[in-house]
Amino acid sequence: MWGERNFLATFGQKRFKPHGRILCYHSIDEPEMGVNDVSERQFRAQIELALKKGYTFVEPSRIARGLGSERDLAITFDDGRRSVATHAARILAEYEIPWTLFVVTDWTDHTNAYHQERIVSWKDLEHLMTLGVEIGSHSRTHPDFGKISERFLTDELSGSRKIIKDRLGVAPTTFAIPLGQSMNWTAAAATAAREAGYEIIYAQAEETRPASTVPRTFVTHFDDTRIFSASLAGVFDRWEEWI
Repeated sequence: MWGERNFLATFGQKRFKPHGRILCYHSIDEPEMGVNDVSERQFRAQIELALKKGYTFVEPSRIARGLGSERDLAITFDDGRRSVATHAARILAEYEIPWTLFVVTDWTDHTNAYHQERIVSWKDLEHLMTLGVEIGSHSRTHPDFGKISERFLTDELSGSRKIIKDRLGVAPTTFAIPLGQSMNWTAAAATAAREAGYEIIYAQAEETRPASTVPRTFVTHFDDTRIFSASLAGVFDRWEEWI
């Protein structure tokens, strides 16, 4: 992935986004998250670079609904890592940037010691909501929707939505596909998601995303200033994560 992203940052073709770009992050300063992790210093530098380039940060749903402009950017985080509730939330509040967090409800229920240590609590989410953060669903257990049986779709989609409503008082209308690539979503899953009440389904890819989903640009551990600038220019829009 490091080699691919460096090569494309140099030789890739820029892609125009007339309605803005949504960025997809996962964790802050958690090396165990591998390619999904960015450092706090890296995250702050990326925000400052985008602002210096003249971008405006807006709500992700604004871009998802086609209401953004070409200089609009939005930030989302998948998985509900606790580092997001601490490091990312503080930085985003400092810059007054709206954002969305997608949570895996069984993880947030802290079904084991690892989740209790690394994943946000419902209390954390309540606090984030008071700051204006949108909470969306990322399923109940983070399965690969390209492989699970159709009989589990309702539990993963409707079930996670109900849990969030019961815990936080608001039923989310946005859903981020776990893994988020073209092979991780099916027509049956798309139908079940809409039947469950989700209005916006986010992918983790741009032009290679599943049909009828909202594109997002995946930000990786390897994205220094040069590579992040290339991401904003769209050179990775035809690229898809391969691991």
